[in-house]
Amino acid sequence: MKKFNSKLKMGQIDYPLFYVVFFILAIGVVMVYSASTYYGMYVIPAHDSMYFLKRQILFAALGIIALLFMMAFDYHKLKKLTLLILIATVILLIAVFFFEAKKGAQRWITIGPFSLQPSEIAKYAVVLFLALSLEQKGEKVKGLMYGMMPYLGFSGFFAGMVLLQKNLSIASVIMIVTLIVLFVSGARLKDFAVILPVLFAGAVFFIFSEEYRKARLLNFINPWNDPAGNGYQLIQSFLALGSGGITGLGLGQSRQKTLYMPEPHNDFIFSIIGEELGLIGCLFIIALFGILIWRGITIAIKAKDTYGTLLAVGITSVIAVQAIINIAVVTGSMPVTGVPLPFISYGGSSLVINMTAMGILLNISRQTEKSEVF
Repeated sequence: MKKFNSKLKMGQIDYPLFYVVFFILAIGVVMVYSASTYYGMYVIPAHDSMYFLKRQILFAALGIIALLFMMAFDYHKLKKLTLLILIATVILLIAVFFFEAKKGAQRWITIGPFSLQPSEIAKYAVVLFLALSLEQKGEKVKGLMYGMMPYLGFSGFFAGMVLLQKNLSIASVIMIVTLIVLFVSGARLKDFAVILPVLFAGAVFFIFSEEYRKARLLNFINPWNDPAGNGYQLIQSFLALGSGGITGLGLGQSRQKTLYMPEPHNDFIFSIIGEELGLIGCLFIIALFGILIWRGITIAIKAKDTYGTLLAVGITSVIAVQAIINIAVVTGSMPVTGVPLPFISYGGSSLVINMTAMGILLNISRQTEKSEVF
């Protein structure tokens, strides 16, 4: 187990990660504006084509402030704050049920013009606990009942609370990230062979326990069975991606965003990117996320202690899993589910919290064997 040297002086941040995060963020702001103009003008009460752009710029500014603060905040101090963060997260996850449901789900705490989605905090709260506890457990994680099960139960509690909000997608992200962190911490492969079938069976049960989830799964197989209902959004995504071709129709020239694609600035913004910027633009976005994941893994490997390694792995995994799921959904590679594309999809909670996490990751990069970033 790697030990932390308290006398370590902070070095340089990982500049490739720093630049790629800001590059993706800038693309996200531009694409939110491009994708939301018609929706803002004709659907929302304000009838303002720049409504979502203004809000996204505000969220981006708050996110940048959070990133810069956490970049200078020694991540080891988070150990003392983990319990408070967990308690606050549980309170917020319960509080959502006292607010009005939106789109048939209770996921948001709405105060005035702003809203908070506690499930976005829950993902990272779980990562903070896993990193802290697994560092202390060390080699004892190599066991099913004492090693893996307590952590799966802990994460399952938070995933269950998120699931009560009818948010299977984020609940799944929590559990997948937990498995990744457990694997990196040294959990045995034979224990995964026991756990994975059980988790898969659980996922199938929850999918078929709700009619709308079952309908999404069946329509994913053939969305044209219900082209005006459950298959509509995926078909519109196919049309957008197909229309873009190799080079795209040009920035701002999307046709599907003109009220064909429901809320094109949210979870399906990648299809608008494909329509306007083409296959080249999509591959460029994927490459940027690939660089982000690569730098996150590099930071985890170079971290001075086990806590930093596991924290970096967890943060990187949250972004990686969400990006993979979002792109897979938009391209019809998996059933439709509500996972935003990190840093690009519209949304204040997701953007600010993800930027905060990137600040922590950059702080970990400052405390490595060497100050070099390559």
